[in-house]
Amino acid sequence: MFRKSRVLTTAILVAAGLFLLSGIGMAAEVSPKPKIAAPCKQCHAPDEKILRGSFAGISKKAGTVQIQIGPASWLVKFGDDTKLTGAEKFSAIPKDKEIAIAITEKDGSLYAAGLSVKPPAKVAPEKLMAAEELARLVSAGAEKGNFTLVDSRPGARYNEGHIPGAISIYDADFDKDIEKLPKDKDKLLIFYCAGPT
Repeated sequence: MFRKSRVLTTAILVAAGLFLLSGIGMAAEVSPKPKIAAPCKQCHAPDEKILRGSFAGISKKAGTVQIQIGPASWLVKFGDDTKLTGAEKFSAIPKDKEIAIAITEKDGSLYAAGLSVKPPAKVAPEKLMAAEELARLVSAGAEKGNFTLVDSRPGARYNEGHIPGAISIYDADFDKDIEKLPKDKDKLLIFYCAGPT
């Protein structure tokens, strides 16, 4: 009796393991790698023929460019016929810079027909604040200065370190966290991020 019970238990465990493994495989099939990063969705609609994310690196020897889109990483081949816009050469693209790659299939692999580097944002000079002015306001305090300081970087960057008194509202999730903004419309709103994009 003991032997049959152990064989039956082993068979049940093997069947359960196979069931779980088949479920994992199905879950992987259900969620393909993303082709557009969350911040890019603010201005661009998803397009099956364009990858939008951050420049992760390049291998001239392999002829590949790596783009990071959320947790997913893509390797895309490129060549002399790949049109580059927004940078003089691939090696001049800064790491983590926002890029878009127009993809096609060539010899069974993803191929970059074109790569565009996001230009720096243009902000009217009267909408910018000098670092010295911000330092003066932060020293005075939010109440006395009648301002709200917003760190618009991803939450992980905010947690690594932020300007004292700043609240976190990641720009890609702005609509979800809009209630964090002050109700008083006379308050000065100051946003900062990781630099010009």
